[in-house]
Amino acid sequence: MSLVIKNLQRVVPIRRVPLRSRMDVVRSILGVKDFDLGIICVDNKRIQHINRIYRKKNVPTDVLSFPFHENLQAGELPQPHSPDDYNLGDVFLGVEYIFHQCRENEDFYDILTVTATHGLCHLLGFTHNSEIEWQKMYNQEKLVLEELNRCTGASLQPLTKGLY
Repeated sequence: MSLVIKNLQRVVPIRRVPLRSRMDVVRSILGVKDFDLGIICVDNKRIQHINRIYRKKNVPTDVLSFPFHENLQAGELPQPHSPDDYNLGDVFLGVEYIFHQCRENEDFYDILTVTATHGLCHLLGFTHNSEIEWQKMYNQEKLVLEELNRCTGASLQPLTKGLY
């Protein structure tokens, strides 16, 4: 199915092709290529607004995920009952926030890919509200990124390393 990447901000120039090609590989690795996925790139003002409404946190952030299939257990694939159910949900990337968080030696598109992968894992039921949940999510991200690295020659690492 489709991967839709929308750029709704003008603060940071975005080339969607590098993100799309990597996220297509990530979707294949996770076995969700048959599901629709939306990735929406927004600025600090918009991500802060969404974060305030849905998480009651009035600060910008790097990623917010809105799953189509709620209550999935970590790593569980959705079980569609109709063609309309072949949807994972939407990942909002705070690209301005991400850009400002990048260190000098980090590639912006590498960090975008890792952050989008993190968001996609959230759509598949992974969370990091406890150390046990974080460990499951970290291990999943690490496996996915290692396979992506093998396929693309990149050297990406999970963002949440050392969270607990």
